[in-house]
Amino acid sequence: MITAIVNFKLPAGIDAKQAAELFKGSAPKYRGMKGLVRKYYLFDEESRIGGGVYLWKSRIDAEAVYTPQWQAYIAERYGAPPDIRYFETAVIVDNESDRIDEAA
Repeated sequence: MITAIVNFKLPAGIDAKQAAELFKGSAPKYRGMKGLVRKYYLFDEESRIGGGVYLWKSRIDAEAVYTPQWQAYIAERYGAPPDIRYFETAVIVDNESDRIDEAA
């Protein structure tokens, strides 16, 4: 599994409520997306950073989404291009299911 952390600078004046509305507007695009296990939207009002944490089945799945077109969409929607970082995800702790899983 791969965890991708995507960050981008947000325009001045966007508060948590406005960020949540923007995020809700894009959320349906990610439902049923090939290889995407889970996505968390992020907002840091102090640093003006938005973004997401994505858990992918593979890096190939992630890179199939983070195309130049997707990056241009993010830059247009939020006002700045995204920074994308990838991490191998070897172990997942899931307290809701009371499980610890090794990622395949």
